[in-house]
Amino acid sequence: MASPLPVPTPGAFLSRLKPLRRLAGRLALAAVLAVAPLAAQAQQGQKGMSLIRDTEIEAILEADSRPILEAAGINPDSIEILLIGSRELNAFAAPGTMGFFTGLILESENPNQLQGVIAHEVGHLAAGHSARSGEMQRAGMQPFLLTMGLGVLAAFAGAGDAAIALMGSASQFGTLAALGYSREQESRADQAGLNILDRAGLSGRGLVEFFDNFRYQEVFQEARRYAYFRSHPLSSERIDTLRRKAETLPDWEKVDSEEAMERHRIMQAKLQGFLNPQRAIVDYSETDKSYPARYARAIAYYQMKEPDQALRLIEALLTEQPENAYLWELKGQILFEFGRTAEAEAPQRRSVELMPNAPLLRVNLGQTLIAMNDETKLDEGIDELRKALTQENDNAVAWRLLAEGYDRRGDDGAARLATAEYNFHVGDRQQARVFAMRARDLLTRDTPEWRRATDIVLTSNPSRDDLRELAQEGAIRPGSVR
Repeated sequence: MASPLPVPTPGAFLSRLKPLRRLAGRLALAAVLAVAPLAAQAQQGQKGMSLIRDTEIEAILEADSRPILEAAGINPDSIEILLIGSRELNAFAAPGTMGFFTGLILESENPNQLQGVIAHEVGHLAAGHSARSGEMQRAGMQPFLLTMGLGVLAAFAGAGDAAIALMGSASQFGTLAALGYSREQESRADQAGLNILDRAGLSGRGLVEFFDNFRYQEVFQEARRYAYFRSHPLSSERIDTLRRKAETLPDWEKVDSEEAMERHRIMQAKLQGFLNPQRAIVDYSETDKSYPARYARAIAYYQMKEPDQALRLIEALLTEQPENAYLWELKGQILFEFGRTAEAEAPQRRSVELMPNAPLLRVNLGQTLIAMNDETKLDEGIDELRKALTQENDNAVAWRLLAEGYDRRGDDGAARLATAEYNFHVGDRQQARVFAMRARDLLTRDTPEWRRATDIVLTSNPSRDDLRELAQEGAIRPGSVR
């Protein structure tokens, strides 16, 4: 059996950051993104931000964004959706990436308001506006990674005992937020956004209403304004100009469909339940029998460490919606995190059956199967993680869990390679190189796995000794070593 792998320990700070496939190496964003657990933010009012993942919320944001991106001539499938845990009211669009702060989602009153902000940000992108000239090119963003679906939000919101921290330097997390634009650029983005909404057959009312709701920010000193309105200067003149143009467009009177409104309510309820459980219990009272309200209460009870209360609510919801993969996912996550691993398998398996193309759900199932100390389950758990990685190859948590699975199976070379992959994708290139070199010693030469280990070494700041060793064995050309 191999020596213990350097995997994170339960209860440590969770920073499961999203795989930034298109962001890494292509995108640089200005200003520092402070990394702090959402639990601390929610409980202590800190202004920390963290990238988080949730399959259901990402799907809703993608649905809201798709018609706008298509109208702007951008392929929606080429855009990475980032969900940023922060009370700040902010959003951004950059080549290959769109970011949504949870504060913005919770403050928006309907999908059309959120779509209005999306259109405005895409308007900046379409106009080729650079944020604070030169800073985007100088800044860089460390490609950390967050996965695990509901488990991520759960851990951020206080389920520390069940959380698994990613190793990697939070101080290197990089840069995001505070895109700075001139008033002239803002006006042009307003007009571009309205034109995009018009082509998409959407009303511009939401954009006008959203800005109008925060008109008071104009009189605040800059330090007291939301970050969005510090970087996107707001004025009454600008809002009035925007309204006059928007009212002339044919879809001004169009309203959101009830289906879209329900998706929006569900997204907000889910975020409130995870991020602000005490408030969610008050805002979504027992007298409110709507699906979003009961969903929010179930999640809030979960976060308040009352799993039996949460599970009772979820069972009732599943009776009404037995094909809802997100409810099965939530049930499985609660059972797993409260030590009922064997019971967690069936609901997590059902969530994967209902949504086989959602890699985060497979990661949850794989984690549970590996934790069951059953050899047959162990092999199946490894298979589930490998399937997830065919869809998200840079999913660091899946690689970490896969390393654990291989280590338990006694497959030392594969365990070392998976650990190298994990470190590579959380940005710790030194450890990635160390474990890739160890993997090469254990793997069969010239196999795809051995070659992948070699690639990791070569892209992780190899030492001269490493390069000489690779050259001597013919893994690279001798002339590569200087």
